[in-house]
Amino acid sequence: MIKALIVDDNKQITEVLKSFALKEGIQVDLAYDGEEAWNKFQDNKYDILLLDIMMPKMDGYELLKKIRKISMVPVILITAKGEDYERIMGLDYGADDYIVKPFSVAEVMARIRAILRRIDIDTNSIKVVKVDNLYLNLDEYSCKLDNKEIQLTKREFEILWMLAENKDKVFIRDNILDSLWGMEYFGDTRTVDTHIKRLRAKLNSEKNKWRISTVRGVGYKFEV
Repeated sequence: MIKALIVDDNKQITEVLKSFALKEGIQVDLAYDGEEAWNKFQDNKYDILLLDIMMPKMDGYELLKKIRKISMVPVILITAKGEDYERIMGLDYGADDYIVKPFSVAEVMARIRAILRRIDIDTNSIKVVKVDNLYLNLDEYSCKLDNKEIQLTKREFEILWMLAENKDKVFIRDNILDSLWGMEYFGDTRTVDTHIKRLRAKLNSEKNKWRISTVRGVGYKFEV
């Protein structure tokens, strides 16, 4: 059975989310501050986490950073603020998705379903993509450039993997959203642009014989 940890200091919100998750067949643990959530995370195995950003004792950003040091479990951030820089900060820290209050519980459940569908990955064999000085390992979600480890978020890695595995194939933004975020994603294509911008910044090297190219008015491709 799928097991989720829902973290929010608003007990009304956690109870509503829990009731809907149970209807989806998801087992749920609740926590009401960052420290309680961290303790539960260390003592249990979860398939997905929903984290409020503004919490007592330890906020969602700090909790997410601690989690990402030891786990790539999918994380959806919940925030009452909708500023771009806050969403970008959450994605930089390793969030898989974010949702802004007030939200539709049905939308939250749809995003959970979309993420859970994507994490069913065959790990029976090591999957590797190597292009010149770039090395990607899907089993480890690891990226190396010029033999140096590059820290990518889960979503950044997945976008890079999709592009590098299909060299010279053009992916429109909607295709990337559908493949990685799911058909039920409610955001816009600027999310893809933000991730591509950060990938380019992290992977910039004069030694590169490849690049992530923009196909104007269409999308992106991995060009050698």
